[in-house]
Amino acid sequence: MNSIKNVPARVLSRRPGHSLEAEREQFDKTQAISISKAINSQEAPVKEKHARRIILGTHHEKGAFTFWSYAIGLPLPSSSILSWKFCHVLHKVLRDGHPNVLHDCQRYRSNIREIGDLWGHLRDQYGHLVNVYTKLLLTKISFHLKHPQFPAGLEVTDEVLEKAAGTDVNNIFQLTVEMFDYMDCELKLSESVFRQLNTAIAVSQMSSGQCRLAPLIQVIQDCSHLYHYTVKLMFKLHSCLPADTLQGHRDRFHEQFHSLKNFFRRASDMLYFKRLIQIPRLPEGPPNFLRASALAEHIKPVVVIPEEAPEDEEPENLIEISSGPPAGEPVVVADLFDQTFGPPNGSMKDDRDLQIENLKREVETLRAELEKIKIEAQRYISQLKGQVNALEAELEEQRKQKQKALVDNEQLRHELAQLKAMQLEGARNQGLREEAERKASATEARYSKLKEKHNELINTHAELLRKNADTAKQLTVTQQSQEEVARIKEQLAFQMEQVKRESEMKMEEQSDQLEKLKRELAAKAGELAHAQEALSRTAQSGSELSSRLDTLNAEKDALSGAMRQREAELLAAQSLVREKEEALSQEQQRSSEEKGELQGRLAEKESQEQGLRQRLLDEQFAVLRGAAAEAEAILQDAVSKLDDPLHLRCTSSPDYLVSRAQAALDTVSALEKGHTQYLTSSEDASALVAALTRFSHLAADTIVNGGATSHLAPTDPADRLIDTCREFGARALELMGQLQDRTVLPRAQPSLMRQPLQGILQLGQDLKPKSLDVRQEELGAMVDKEMAATSAAIEDAVRRIEDMMNQARHESSGVKLEVNERILNSCTDLMKAIRLLVMTSTSLQKEIVESGRGAATQQEFYAKNSRWTEGLISASKAVGWGATQLVESADKVVLHTGKYEELIVCSHEIAASTAQLVAASKVKADKHSPHLSRLQECSRTVNERAANVVASTKSGQEQIEDRDTMDFSGLSLIKLKKQEMETQVRVLELEKTLEAERVRLGELRKQHYVLAGVMGTPGEEEPSRPSPAPRSSATKKPPLAQKPSIAPRPDNQLNKKDGVYPAQLVNY
Repeated sequence: MNSIKNVPARVLSRRPGHSLEAEREQFDKTQAISISKAINSQEAPVKEKHARRIILGTHHEKGAFTFWSYAIGLPLPSSSILSWKFCHVLHKVLRDGHPNVLHDCQRYRSNIREIGDLWGHLRDQYGHLVNVYTKLLLTKISFHLKHPQFPAGLEVTDEVLEKAAGTDVNNIFQLTVEMFDYMDCELKLSESVFRQLNTAIAVSQMSSGQCRLAPLIQVIQDCSHLYHYTVKLMFKLHSCLPADTLQGHRDRFHEQFHSLKNFFRRASDMLYFKRLIQIPRLPEGPPNFLRASALAEHIKPVVVIPEEAPEDEEPENLIEISSGPPAGEPVVVADLFDQTFGPPNGSMKDDRDLQIENLKREVETLRAELEKIKIEAQRYISQLKGQVNALEAELEEQRKQKQKALVDNEQLRHELAQLKAMQLEGARNQGLREEAERKASATEARYSKLKEKHNELINTHAELLRKNADTAKQLTVTQQSQEEVARIKEQLAFQMEQVKRESEMKMEEQSDQLEKLKRELAAKAGELAHAQEALSRTAQSGSELSSRLDTLNAEKDALSGAMRQREAELLAAQSLVREKEEALSQEQQRSSEEKGELQGRLAEKESQEQGLRQRLLDEQFAVLRGAAAEAEAILQDAVSKLDDPLHLRCTSSPDYLVSRAQAALDTVSALEKGHTQYLTSSEDASALVAALTRFSHLAADTIVNGGATSHLAPTDPADRLIDTCREFGARALELMGQLQDRTVLPRAQPSLMRQPLQGILQLGQDLKPKSLDVRQEELGAMVDKEMAATSAAIEDAVRRIEDMMNQARHESSGVKLEVNERILNSCTDLMKAIRLLVMTSTSLQKEIVESGRGAATQQEFYAKNSRWTEGLISASKAVGWGATQLVESADKVVLHTGKYEELIVCSHEIAASTAQLVAASKVKADKHSPHLSRLQECSRTVNERAANVVASTKSGQEQIEDRDTMDFSGLSLIKLKKQEMETQVRVLELEKTLEAERVRLGELRKQHYVLAGVMGTPGEEEPSRPSPAPRSSATKKPPLAQKPSIAPRPDNQLNKKDGVYPAQLVNY
């Protein structure tokens, strides 16, 4: 049988169903098994396959609901190892799980915090680690929820980092601080783990050590990304802010850099990490953020996780083969046959034996076939297992791709929605911008139209005025014509009346004539006969009268037509006048309406301009008020420092106080100028705000340094300085309050700041130490001169000691010669050691000058560093003076004119002087300088040689001094009592003398400190208030004294622990 053709039905029956319920049930079952196997109380690391299944489960359900539903039920408070492995699995799920895991974990923050607090209060090794780990997990969740641009795996491109940081320097600053806090939590966890490994003496190959070390793989991955991001952000901050502002950031980064480098180094040395992760190597030193080009030298650390072979699962037999015996027991069947039928008898074999042999051969054959079947089955099982693993891997890959596709789809949808929203927002913004532009253009056009309309209105108004004048003229003309028409009408009426009267008169006349004629006719009827001629003439006159009457009627009709024509002309003129009046009234009404509209627009424009101007004034005053409030807070903080007990330890120098007070005094003029400009034009407060800002900082600096300077000053000047600073602070706060009130702002007087500032300046000038008048350009030559003089003094001391040695050999012998030779030899060795120390100090001094002067000359370097130079000169003088005093004391001891104590004190004195020279040289030396190392070695040699001088002096003193033996055998009780009382009296006298000498020594030291410039200027010293020793070289300027301020040790003991003698050093 070469292969198994069919898969058993039992295997097929184990395959899950295709329904959603079965798949969900199988998923929950798988997750529960993986969680229970991954998070248990065994002290062993979490297996990768179980953690991988949990992570794949989060991608399957797009969250961590199932994980938390099982994790909450775990008995975490009962086992610290269980809680530790839970934190490890949660860390891996946060890093590699679905992005929604963060939001699910946010809901269980209180559970994580309670677990950490519980184990933090208990004395348990794993409990302490759980407490630190929970703080890291809470910090991680908070950071990634606040900054969703960074995934939980912390792997983003530089473009995303730039986008997340933005352009606001405050956001960059805050993001850098949060990443520093994140890194601190990671490094604290690693330090806690390594500390426990050292305590438990565990190694990385033990299960207990691996259980602790396993979570550090995720810590290494997080730290590599955080280090790269902090470097990027620090360079970006240094391009936006001054270097002094970021000093704290640099110090914190350097501390984290060294901790991270140490962590990576220790992890790289462990065998456990070598097969699981490739740890990057950090550079030897941190990046130089002060040099922008150093960013190009930065290399991003990359962590590589090697591809590991999948761990073997517990195989389940696809076919059951249990009928055959094991392959390793082929002899058992033969033994059974021998036991049952007995051994064969001789060489005779019957049929049963043959049958048995045949059966044995068949059994062997069947066993071989069975082995082949088992091997084939195992091979087939391995093939099927490989296929299953491949299919599972392919399925997981498909699921991952599906999840990735879904995630990408969701992301694309989200991006599409964002793009649509951004497009809508852009369109809306574009529309708003276009509308704003349109409104602006419309406003501009409206303004131009209004301007044109205004000009047109002015022209129209002028034209209307002209038309009004013309219309008035026309109206006048029309009125005149109307009057003329009326007058003509009246004339016509009068003429008509006249014609009527004339016609009536003529009619009356004619009627009278007719009556007269009738009367004449009646009168002369009787005369008809004889008046035929008269009658004919009368008829002729009647016809004439009738024709005349017809003529009069025709004239009457003509006058009536003329009158009607005149009336029609009058009506036409009246209608024309009415039309002109209506047109004039309409034109006046339209012009008045346009004038009112234009006046309204003009008033609205003026009100808008007035509102904008008022708004500008309010904004300028708001800026001024905000700056004044901030300045008031700064000044209030500075004034509060004067009463702060913690500020008593801060000190400053009068020189620095004078410089700060002078700078603050210079800003008062700018403040007055800015105040005057603001009162003149309230629309621009920039000059006043700038002057106010500078004044507040310099004033606060002056107040703080005034308080610090008072801590080193005597009582009376210190009280005056504090009172002046308080007065200055009160006036400055009053000025800030006035600048915040618009009503009293014009009455503010910045000039009142000058008087207290001048008082502070004068007090600072008075507190300056009274040093010797040495020009700074002479300091360089004085340094070389003093060093050469010191070397010459030491050479002279060596020669004098040799001369004394030769003289002692000729003039003394025996014990005295031995003692003198030993003392002089020790003094010679001490002088040689001091000479070597001076030479080394000179070399170190030259190195300091060459490395620190740059392009300046040596004299300029000494002038720039005058305090250090004067301290070096003082130390050199002290060494030369000490060598001279040592030689003189040794000469007196050899000649028996001096005391051995003088030689011991001189040895202490010269050791302290050399210690002062070493300290003066170390101030500006590089700590890695080889000259500094040699100088410290020479200092230790000088201490040893000085100790030899002291030892040889004491031993010689003991050898030479005669010690009388005390024999009291011949004294009686009364004499003994008397001598005892005399001795007690002598002891009391000596103690009193000793106390007086100690008081005198104290007064001498105080006066020495006064002369050395330690306790202040002469005349202002107060014993009840000693001044603390300044901490820096910039506080007091020491005088160039011929003798240094050295206090010998009262116990005459050398301090060999640090290689130098204790001494009160002059400040340099």
